[in-house]
Amino acid sequence: MVEPLNKEIKRIAWGITGSGDQMIETYSILVDIKNRTGVETMVFLSKEGETVMKWYHLWDKIQTDFPNFKVDAGPNSPFIAGPLQMGYYDFLLVAPATANTVAKIVHGIADTLVTNAVSQTAKGETPIFILPVDQKRGSVKTAAPSGKAFELRMREVDVTNSEKLAQMENITVLSSPFEIYDIFGLERPTEDITVKVRERKKTKAKKETKKETGT
Repeated sequence: MVEPLNKEIKRIAWGITGSGDQMIETYSILVDIKNRTGVETMVFLSKEGETVMKWYHLWDKIQTDFPNFKVDAGPNSPFIAGPLQMGYYDFLLVAPATANTVAKIVHGIADTLVTNAVSQTAKGETPIFILPVDQKRGSVKTAAPSGKAFELRMREVDVTNSEKLAQMENITVLSSPFEIYDIFGLERPTEDITVKVRERKKTKAKKETKKETGT
C-alpha cells in the first residue's frame, strides 16, 4: 500500500505509455475512481500509448470516459508541464509505464510527452506515481486483447531500472494498479474491477435507452 495524499483530490493527470500489461486493470480502476469521486482526469498518451489503446479496443472508450484527452505531438506539446509544475493537478500518474519509459526517466531523458512531464514535474512539488510493468524478477502472467493469457520473462536491466526509479526524488513507484485506490484513500473493491466497470456501463446504457424510448 502507498500512503494517501490526505487531501481532497480534484484534478489528476494520467499518462499512458505503450504497455498492454495491466492496461485493462488500470483503465477500469481509473474509470471506477472517476465514477466514485468525480475527479477531473486529464489523460495524455505517448505515441505508442495510442497504438496500445487501439489494440486493446479502448481508443473510442477512453475519449468518451475521459474527454480531457491529449496525444503526444512532441516532448512539450501539448503544454502540460507548466500546469503540473505549478500544482494545478493534485498528482501525476503514469500507468502502466513501459520499460523504455522507465529507462528514459532513470537516465534523465525527456524526449517524449510522458518523460518530459515526469522530468519537469519532479522539479516542483506535485507528487508523481508511476506503475512500471517490469518490477519482479522471473516471469509474469499477462493477457492479450483477446483475453488469452501468456507469460513474459523479465529482463534484469528492466527490473534494475524500476528499482532505480523508486530511489528518484518526488517519485513513488506503485507495485499494483490497485494502489491507485490507496492514493485517494478509497477502499479497494472486492470483486473483479474489470467486470464491475463493464456491468456498470451496461446498466447505464440500459437506463439511457429506457429514458430515450420512454419505457
